[in-house]
Amino acid sequence: MSSDTLAKVATAPPPEDPAPLPDAPRIVPRPRAGQWTAAALVLVLLALAAHSVIRNEAFQWDVVADYFTTASVLRGLGLTLWLTALVMALGFALGTLLAMARLSANPVLRAVSWGYVWFFRSMPILVQLLFWFNIGALYPEVFGVRTVNLMGPVTIAVVGLTLHEAAYAAEVVRGGILSVDRGQIEAAQSLGLGRWRRWRRIVLPQAMRSIVPPAGNMLIGTLKGTSIVSVIAVQDLLYSVQLVYHRTYQVVPLLMVATLWYVVVTSVLSVGQHYVERHYARGSERVR
Repeated sequence: MSSDTLAKVATAPPPEDPAPLPDAPRIVPRPRAGQWTAAALVLVLLALAAHSVIRNEAFQWDVVADYFTTASVLRGLGLTLWLTALVMALGFALGTLLAMARLSANPVLRAVSWGYVWFFRSMPILVQLLFWFNIGALYPEVFGVRTVNLMGPVTIAVVGLTLHEAAYAAEVVRGGILSVDRGQIEAAQSLGLGRWRRWRRIVLPQAMRSIVPPAGNMLIGTLKGTSIVSVIAVQDLLYSVQLVYHRTYQVVPLLMVATLWYVVVTSVLSVGQHYVERHYARGSERVR
């Protein structure tokens, strides 16, 4: 390079800074006047409804407070909780067996399982309870024991509700098992895991993600559904308040007592369901 070229390079002005990029356009959110208006209207309606309930003397909130924790109501609540827990445990135990039979390679087991689910899902639970309540008309004695002495109202409630819940539990468990990718089972087989170990370590933990939400709904539904056993004189929560208002004629406040207890228990169960779902959803994108 010549001396003249070097001099020109040395005396050349520094390069100018590049022109600044234009500012990005500001995103203006679309006005949502309609949504805010609808929300305000809903809040106003809820406030009016709450005010009418609280201020309405016909609800007799003082009577509700007096009977809310009485011994008879708490005994009825205890029986309702016990009945719900027992029915869910027995129902899911029987439902799991029915689901495994439905998924087996044996055509007889599949047909029997399908027939059970079809039959008990088709029969209304009230009709079923009344049928079991009058079973003595068909079978006065079973194994030498009078049916009237063998099946009291509480036993009838447990049997009827369990058979009913097992039909729905079978479909919940079957759906959860089918949600597990077949490749997971094949991978476990390639590792030499036994059948029971595959079910316990691979299939069930993944199936629980699909089983827990509908099972939680079933639990809450069963809790409320136990109120139907009052028609066969089982002294659950609803029957307990009925005994009181048949004596005092305070129908509305006593029904509010039962309603508030159902709301409290179902709220607690909903919170528990949320945490159980989070436990089984660990490692997935659905964790909240």
